[in-house]
Amino acid sequence: MNVDFLYSTDFHGMNARELSHTCMHLLCTAGEGSFVFNERCYHIVKNDLVVIPMPHKVKNLAAHADLQVEWFAADYKFLQSLLPSNNYSIGGSISLNHDPVIKLSDEQAQYLLDDFHRLRGRMDNRHQQFYRELMGSLCLTMMYDIFEAHAQRDATENHTDRAGYIVKQLMALLATGISQTEREVRYYAERLNVSPKYLSETVRRMTGHSVTSYIDRHTIPILKDYLGDERLSLTQIADRMNFATLSYFSRYCTKHLGQSPSEYRQSLQPKSAFEREEA
Repeated sequence: MNVDFLYSTDFHGMNARELSHTCMHLLCTAGEGSFVFNERCYHIVKNDLVVIPMPHKVKNLAAHADLQVEWFAADYKFLQSLLPSNNYSIGGSISLNHDPVIKLSDEQAQYLLDDFHRLRGRMDNRHQQFYRELMGSLCLTMMYDIFEAHAQRDATENHTDRAGYIVKQLMALLATGISQTEREVRYYAERLNVSPKYLSETVRRMTGHSVTSYIDRHTIPILKDYLGDERLSLTQIADRMNFATLSYFSRYCTKHLGQSPSEYRQSLQPKSAFEREEA
């Protein structure tokens, strides 16, 4: 099974264990069904879109005889890598974790079905040299169609509770680029006048992700930009990003980029004709 990208019309297959690392996008095209997510039951009808990261957490799937769905799942980290760190999806994940169902208009539903079908039509072309780039561009179109509908839903909702306020304030802080030098949970807790434990538990409960994961998501694009600037030495980058030592900086790069700083820089260099032939 290709678990990087998967298309299906099987409602009961949406929470398969093999999809645990994906983000599920399911559209109800006819009939009715229901499921349980985060201990809450959700009912879906025609033109309802369901967006759930790690869909194996979905339980108690129930379908009327007339239920019809189409869904597309893609690797969650791959989808996140397509977007800038301060994008709508970060804040949007707060409300989606509370209510993963978005009601679409007929036009919005058709746009999304077209997105699904384009992805389905190209997902088996793995032999193509720019396969992941192609799939990425199609996924990006799908996500922005979803963002449009989700933003309209959010415009009618007001998160005034303390927990929602704290999470949105954290996102606002991170959007300033402060994680270039500040990557400790304690720093953000102090800025928001809460304890690190409260901040960690609140963010996890509201979004399903850790504070650290959001800090890293904002930091990595900054790190990549610096590594792409050949005028800066690795020591200068480590200093600018407030890493205590060069070795700690190197470990951070290896953990989040899968390569040492030097290897990542080398990967940015254009390959020679000989190297392309070898590849």
